[in-house]
Amino acid sequence: MPIDNPARRHDLDWVRIAAFGLLILYHVGMYYVSWDWHVKSPAASSAIEPLMMLSSPWRLALLFLVSGAATGMLLARRPAGFAAARSRRLLIPLAFGMLVVVVPQPYYEVVEKLGYDEGFMAFYGRYLSADGSFCSAGGCLTLPTWNHLWFVAYLWVYSMLLWVALKWLPGPLARCEAVVARRLRGVGVLLWPAAWLAAVRIGLVGLFPSTHALVDDWYNHALFGSVFALGFLIARRDTVWDAMLRLRWMALALAAAAYGFITWYFGTYSDALPPPDALRMAQRAIYALNQWAAIVAVLGFARSFAPGDGPARRYLTQAVFPFYIVHQSAIVVMAYHLKPLALEPAFEGPLLIVATFATCFASYELIRRVAWLRPLFGLPRRERTESAAVGGVDAARA
Repeated sequence: MPIDNPARRHDLDWVRIAAFGLLILYHVGMYYVSWDWHVKSPAASSAIEPLMMLSSPWRLALLFLVSGAATGMLLARRPAGFAAARSRRLLIPLAFGMLVVVVPQPYYEVVEKLGYDEGFMAFYGRYLSADGSFCSAGGCLTLPTWNHLWFVAYLWVYSMLLWVALKWLPGPLARCEAVVARRLRGVGVLLWPAAWLAAVRIGLVGLFPSTHALVDDWYNHALFGSVFALGFLIARRDTVWDAMLRLRWMALALAAAAYGFITWYFGTYSDALPPPDALRMAQRAIYALNQWAAIVAVLGFARSFAPGDGPARRYLTQAVFPFYIVHQSAIVVMAYHLKPLALEPAFEGPLLIVATFATCFASYELIRRVAWLRPLFGLPRRERTESAAVGGVDAARA
């Protein structure tokens, strides 16, 4: 079977860096919109929700696809020890994150929403004991929690399933890769994945709302698991990436048109004013089109720009996972403590963004210098050479 050279993809490095940077902006935005989140601004409204919708349909799917591609490139070069290495790099940060980093998020949530006043250490004891008594009309808080680190848990599960499939079903996987490569050479790179995502959304999103709880999250598994698998299948197929390059402008136009529709839809209809069923189904299909067309546009333009190597890329490629672990707790803590100042959102929001990035950079500078901290945030115990990372990310933790 012909396989293209799995050389390092600097464009995918930059896509991953940009996507995680966008995630920080998005989570700051969650403080100011009407959607439920851990803490909320007194000025929260629907004003910036159309801006949030620019990335919310596709951002995480893009990260799973890039992670699947990184996994495929890693396994093409160094399959030995994959399961152990991936488990160390993902499960240790996940466990540490749940025990330490994430804890301020539910703490400030119960302080704000339930008026909890017994202090952080008392809450931490109840957190570790899996206290289920923090309840409101919307339900009870599940403790301990992984909150935003659900991405890490899902990535480990998908990676292990892929490793098992490669071990026991290498022939069928190779044939599937060849079929996918043929189908996605031309306009199929836009058509077939969008059709699959539309079928998934139409069939599952109404039955399985997003929970990020792993065991009952079947719509998200069908979405994120399939794009992770697709990333693996196309990782070494330049014909597919080149098709994205050629169709990037068409993909951008489709994504923009679909975005216009879904912002109109969600701005017009709500639980209080439900849409006709036929329109709801059409919205789900167009939402899926926006998801996939935006991903193709991002990857196509990244390949077109061909951003190269340099100190910034090497630094940020290593920094991005610690940034991800730290950022949401930093936002929640700072947003809560800024609230008594009653700052205008137009000033407070940019301040939160700058402060969050500053906290992430400072945290990373500490983490990278302390050997025992590095594994807790997904870094190897010692700095390592670029050759140990492949596929556009450090694939052992992609």
